[in-house]
Amino acid sequence: MRIIASYVGDSRVSLEHELSGERIGTDLPVDNGGKGRTFSPTDLLVSALSSCILTIMAKLAEREGADLKGAELEFEKEMGTSPRRIARISGVLTLPASVPEALRPKLQACIQACPVHKSLHPDVQVAIETRYR
Repeated sequence: MRIIASYVGDSRVSLEHELSGERIGTDLPVDNGGKGRTFSPTDLLVSALSSCILTIMAKLAEREGADLKGAELEFEKEMGTSPRRIARISGVLTLPASVPEALRPKLQACIQACPVHKSLHPDVQVAIETRYR
């Protein structure tokens, strides 16, 4: 699997998923001299974390006969300055109230099992509050 990144100018990069041909783009964030017109590279990292956690949870829930449709994970990232990198990712995970009690601890374990989470530098703090509705 390859991702092809092309600089298109004006602080923007186009990313192509070679296998599917799907494309997304990035822009520099305003706080780093960009225009913030779309996802920044660090936004994509946080997006990857969100997607990874929800996908792993959904796969587990499906195996256990539960449905996570409508689950949401809302993250905010805080940047550090020395070095400039993501310092903290905090958010709220909202799961359907219909998730059985016995499944809830297993779903929480999915957060740590996520390969993106495991790939983060150990200094990056990740804090997730879970709610059920």
